[in-house]
Amino acid sequence: MTGIFYGSTTGCTENVANAIAQQLGVEAKDIYNVGTTDANKALDYDTLLLGSSTWGCGDLQDDWYDFLDTLSSLDLTGKRVGIFGCGDSDSYSDTFCGAIAQIYDGLQNTGCTFIGAFEPTDYNVTDSDVCRDGKFVGLAIDEGDDEGKNQARIEAWCSLVK
Repeated sequence: MTGIFYGSTTGCTENVANAIAQQLGVEAKDIYNVGTTDANKALDYDTLLLGSSTWGCGDLQDDWYDFLDTLSSLDLTGKRVGIFGCGDSDSYSDTFCGAIAQIYDGLQNTGCTFIGAFEPTDYNVTDSDVCRDGKFVGLAIDEGDDEGKNQARIEAWCSLVK
């Protein structure tokens, strides 16, 4: 069973979370705002899809700090984890979707298996910290500059995390 956990300040990441849920057939009861959810809820799911907007120079969305502190202390062995997020590739190309990288790094010692590494073939930015070994560690969305490409990116990423 899949649970989607997101942090969103302006609604962009929430919209992406809902689009992913629709694409994968995840019910509304399995979509959580990390600002109002105990991270232990993640233990109820086999697959975790985690989303955060990026603020400032690669920072997590505010609600993610406490949630990630708790989540990173849990034993996630056997859990599949996919990460998605929103950022600004035009103004912050060097830290584009840096929150995705922070979540990825924060969960390294939890025993989880990461899924959804994404080829950055149609992105203008490939030198951000979100890019590791030639792939983004998750789905990176730019609502402002790449809006016309986002639905296809969501569909392609969802095929990787099914």
